[in-house]
Amino acid sequence: MDTYQTVVYLHLLSLLAGIAAASISTLCLFRLRAAQTLAEAVPWGMLAGKVGKVFPLVILGFFATGAYMTSDVWTWDTGWIDVGIVSLAVLAIQGPLVAKSRAKLLEDALKQNGPGPLGENARRLTRDSALWVAALTNPAIVLGVAWVMTQKGSLTGSIAAVLVAYAIGAGVALRFAKSDPAAADFVAASPD
Repeated sequence: MDTYQTVVYLHLLSLLAGIAAASISTLCLFRLRAAQTLAEAVPWGMLAGKVGKVFPLVILGFFATGAYMTSDVWTWDTGWIDVGIVSLAVLAIQGPLVAKSRAKLLEDALKQNGPGPLGENARRLTRDSALWVAALTNPAIVLGVAWVMTQKGSLTGSIAAVLVAYAIGAGVALRFAKSDPAAADFVAASPD
């Protein structure tokens, strides 16, 4: 058995685990945004909190396996690898400092809300721009890095790919953060 191929598998497994966790977190965010009552919001908030614990392990696994492959086959001064490392650092910072802290504010607002309909503060925090941007740009960055890893392009091209991915994630996030979930649900439910 070839160690390098095993590490490639573990690298891809880290990627898939991260994408799965990000998908569940994004679903939770959409369901929190659509919640009208505390009873509707709590299960999604609890699930999001549990899934969030996966991300540090995914980042560690992704970095460790990438470091092994870099040391074994590539070099540390390869441009696309540098972009991957910086991107992982952004994920490692943006997750806990932005997403987790904004989610904590939402959690506190839900606790203060009490049973019944969600108050304005809780509803506003379900549409928090910073929370949505962090939640959707992190997987976008990962997809950008996946592109970079498959293309193995220049430093400039790699930076551009990740920045384009980030911009797309941020644009989509801001659209959902600013739109009214009730209006979006009405449009989605209309038969036309």
